[in-house]
Amino acid sequence: MTFQKIRTIIVEDELAARKVLSSYIQKYCPQLEIVGMAENGREGIELIKSVHPQLVFLDVEMPFANAFDVLEACREYRFQTIFVTAFTEYAIKALNMSAAYYLLKPIDIEELILAVTKVAESIQKEQYFNHNQMVVHNLQHQSEQQLVMPTLEGFDVIPVKEVVRLKGNGNFTNIYTANQKEFMVCRFLKHFETILPAHFLRIHKSHIVNTYFIKSYKKGAGGYLTLLDGAELEVSASYKDALLLHFK
Repeated sequence: MTFQKIRTIIVEDELAARKVLSSYIQKYCPQLEIVGMAENGREGIELIKSVHPQLVFLDVEMPFANAFDVLEACREYRFQTIFVTAFTEYAIKALNMSAAYYLLKPIDIEELILAVTKVAESIQKEQYFNHNQMVVHNLQHQSEQQLVMPTLEGFDVIPVKEVVRLKGNGNFTNIYTANQKEFMVCRFLKHFETILPAHFLRIHKSHIVNTYFIKSYKKGAGGYLTLLDGAELEVSASYKDALLLHFK
């Protein structure tokens, strides 16, 4: 039985990068069919609207229109996106919060195969949750950021302002919210330390807290925090100074 290949385009402003990515896809990703390439954001918008791809490899920084301009202009079209970027903190933060797929330059073949495999599974299951618009939203509305938490059944979306605390649990992280809900996601606690806003503080190897929900602090070697939800958490001595400095 033959399978329908995934219609794919590449939007990338560097010729060498387009050639490398195209070569990798043809060699290592047989489930994809490249149906077009564009060398800037403006051309990318036109290409998406003309060929209706299922998957777009999208460079983040390009002339005329960056990746987020492209997504905004194509918001009515349904397609999966794998972002391709040199490291830029603001972009990676938005991508991580949105549970979007991305590849760092120079592209690692194993990471490419992994991302394509995940996207292909979503397309085959017709799971077209639009991470694209979540990325745009998180960039445009920093104070209204949301975390997208992949689950076995789909995903949960949690407003960051409602997160009270996070607890590391091996390869997983438990997230506790202001409405007394608890979520578990397959991410290390350190992942959230890098993407959450500055008012989230690591206070222990197992705990990150939203400082807006701190009720009181009791002195000690490291001390203890009481949160508005009633949780009492130990503060490690190594994190104590950063906590006290935050409230000076």
